[in-house]
Amino acid sequence: MSKNRSPRGRRDFLKGSLAASAALAACGPNDAVSSPARNRVVEENGKEGSLDWQLTRVRLDKRDGFRSPDIEGYCSHQSIEAGETLRLMVSTNPAQKYQIEIFRMGYYGGRGARLMTTLGPFDGVAQPDPDIQDLRLRECGWETSAELKIPQDWLSGVYLGRLTLLTGSDELSAWQSYVVFVVRDARKADVLFQCSDNTWQAYNRWPDDYSLYTHPDGSLVSNVEVSFDRPYGKYAQIYENPQSVGSGEFLCWEYPACYWLESHGYDVTYCSNSDMIDPAQPLRARAFVSVGHDEYWDLRQYQSAMGAVGAGISQLYLSGNSVCFVSPFRESHDGRANRIITRAGRYGGLTEEERTKMGPFPTEGPNENLLMGARTITPFNGGGDWIVTKPEHWIFEGTGMKKGDRVPGLVGWEFHGDPAAIPGLEVVAEGIALSGGVRPAHWTATVYPGPKGNVVFNAATIFWAQGLSSPPGHMPPWSHWSRPHGPDERVQRITQNALKRALG
Repeated sequence: MSKNRSPRGRRDFLKGSLAASAALAACGPNDAVSSPARNRVVEENGKEGSLDWQLTRVRLDKRDGFRSPDIEGYCSHQSIEAGETLRLMVSTNPAQKYQIEIFRMGYYGGRGARLMTTLGPFDGVAQPDPDIQDLRLRECGWETSAELKIPQDWLSGVYLGRLTLLTGSDELSAWQSYVVFVVRDARKADVLFQCSDNTWQAYNRWPDDYSLYTHPDGSLVSNVEVSFDRPYGKYAQIYENPQSVGSGEFLCWEYPACYWLESHGYDVTYCSNSDMIDPAQPLRARAFVSVGHDEYWDLRQYQSAMGAVGAGISQLYLSGNSVCFVSPFRESHDGRANRIITRAGRYGGLTEEERTKMGPFPTEGPNENLLMGARTITPFNGGGDWIVTKPEHWIFEGTGMKKGDRVPGLVGWEFHGDPAAIPGLEVVAEGIALSGGVRPAHWTATVYPGPKGNVVFNAATIFWAQGLSSPPGHMPPWSHWSRPHGPDERVQRITQNALKRALG
């Protein structure tokens, strides 16, 4: 299980996954775990995956643009439960017919997604660009184009809707984009996988430079808002990724971890950042997992996560730059909760240099290293190797790693350092990342024990999931003169060790 395997046949996959499920069941009963008699993730991934779910033809409005006005859309919810109705708002400019294919993302024998349903064809219309409101808010009020009542048998997961123009015989001009949403549930499960969609939206420049970072007064100001009621433009940070048009940053950062977890039969359920404002949300799993670039958290998310640690829930921060900015939610123009965020402040523990560069802000939250074990530091971006400093620690069991061994390029492009003074906290890996290729920053990966036998692991890097898998449709990143090398059996084994301890 420690190696990234090529696609297997369904029979071999089910055999291996059921064995994994039985091994987890052997850990013993736990109040916060679903019955081991049925692993719905294994059952779901035994179904036939799709050979055609990626974007093939993408056209942006201009060179170096972000939007795809030929066809683009957004959803009424970040996350939604079975039985509820999702509304999809789509614009085609010029007006054309289109269809929507809904895919669940997972393993599926190595194909990475399964076609759940096809909606349409629909008669598309050009919907208006929203006015610029106070605080540079661009909030669409588009008419509903399609509705989908989520079927009761749709498993929790990340779902992509592929929007495709229907152009008759001129197939090569059938432009495409995505919409993205999470199907959540309330069941008890082993692993709760949180998507970092607040951060996706914070950096979303749709329609043209209207993110939290593109205010004329500077990139780190507090008087700016962004709305989930707008399409996701193309990913606009460290590398080119045309698959990101409409899909937020899921395919960049979360997808390799989702694919890997489901390939090994872990009992995983999914949620959005907004779901974590409910303190009961993390209590239904044994392990809470943050993946990728998880920068923006409402204070209620932080309180929920801290409460879960105290209640005995393990947490794995397979992420970097996490819990960095305080981002309160507010309602949309039509009263839907948690549809607009702002940057209200920085989580705490700041040095004077950080206060100068990241502020001033009206709010300062608690030090995020008290939750994760380490925090975002200055300089806060760069690249480096992930270097073992405590090879005797249980997290390295079976890796064969020795002190000083490196995973090339795994640290970046943002990371954590400044370990907290938590009793029992251990720095298991550390080193230097170079900001701009020259300016050093000291990062630290940490593990600390919770009060009830639980653990909190901080991998300290946005790039961690790149070491787990490279599924179809995933484009590896590079940044700051450094790049991760892709799947690494040592990263996979470390993650397995952390999950094994987290799951009992």
